[in-house]
Amino acid sequence: MVKEADNEQFTGLILLSGEDRPGITQALFEVLAPFAITIVDIEQVVIKDRLILTVLISLNNAHEEAITKDLENCALTLGVDIATLFSYAQSSTITSKKGLVHVVILSKKINPNAIAQLALGISQSGGNIERITRLASSPVTAIEFVISGADQSSIGAVLSPIASSNNVDIAVQAGGLQRHARKLVQLDVDSTLIQQEVIELLAAKAGVADAVIEITDKAMRGEIDFAQSLKERVALLKGLPESAIVEVQSEILLTPGARTLVSTLQKLGHTVTVVSGGFIDVIAPLLQELEIKYFKANTLGIDSGLLTGEVVGPIIDRAAKAQALREFAAAESISMEQTIAIGDGANDLDMIAAAGLGIAFNAKPAVKAAADSSVSEPYLGSVLYLLGIPGEDIEEI
Repeated sequence: MVKEADNEQFTGLILLSGEDRPGITQALFEVLAPFAITIVDIEQVVIKDRLILTVLISLNNAHEEAITKDLENCALTLGVDIATLFSYAQSSTITSKKGLVHVVILSKKINPNAIAQLALGISQSGGNIERITRLASSPVTAIEFVISGADQSSIGAVLSPIASSNNVDIAVQAGGLQRHARKLVQLDVDSTLIQQEVIELLAAKAGVADAVIEITDKAMRGEIDFAQSLKERVALLKGLPESAIVEVQSEILLTPGARTLVSTLQKLGHTVTVVSGGFIDVIAPLLQELEIKYFKANTLGIDSGLLTGEVVGPIIDRAAKAQALREFAAAESISMEQTIAIGDGANDLDMIAAAGLGIAFNAKPAVKAAADSSVSEPYLGSVLYLLGIPGEDIEEI
């Protein structure tokens, strides 16, 4: 075989598969060690006790026959299958690819049709799947695709409706160092960080739950202005004893996975902030427990131990939430491109739009439509998978 051009390399692709056990990788590379070989690429994965090891080498073409025979003997000794493919390749085709796009999907159940349709969408967008990795298997299954040759925005536009039609959540992000840069993650509180709506808990104490819920639903759907709805709801709480606040604090339940999300992000050096259309009077102990440094929420008027039925100071509406995101990011010297906003209602739309990545969490249809990504399973820790953090790493942290 004659070398065709100076910019070509003679390469060998080695694919080993079989039952996993200690010593297989060592044995393979001991076979290759005596030859003048350079390791160009390598990847190994174990799925349900089955090992797949792929190695790309560059070598002297005169050694092809000897290496092939030694690998055949190695396969017999180890009881595995080894396949090889030797060829010339342009140097540029085996160097690291740039401009990669990361696509993460997650769901309780991912069926073959979902993968097939997504793969077709990737292909039709001009993309090529370079790698597929499982990030988590419980409490949801999360799978990451690394794609070359595709533009982030265009491939996102193609894949999002496919994912939605298959009941799969999806996030499309650019690769590179920026994906691992320090981030600011801002959370809504009611029905996001916690499972309940605080004002509804207070309303139950005041005996006006039905009236408050009706107004809340209209506001969350964006049918009435949030500030107006908040004033109307708080007015219904007039005369409620201040002691009810303490009672409600004991009733608050974190959303499953919320503590994992916050603590993992903090331990990885990211900043977690909180904004709420609810009340700081109620959530302050929780924020202290979670070590949240930056937060904004409304303040209830209290006089002589009774709620006045008024909100004190500026109301934290959708515009204020977006402004808080900008202020907190500036305070931490984090670019807006590296911010993430997570919420469920119309009051969260502005901050979701302003963030580098907006995530709708168990959200209303209008919020899902506006967000870059959505999480439909009631497990807030799933956000970590969308950021490409494997479940094994989360458990270790």
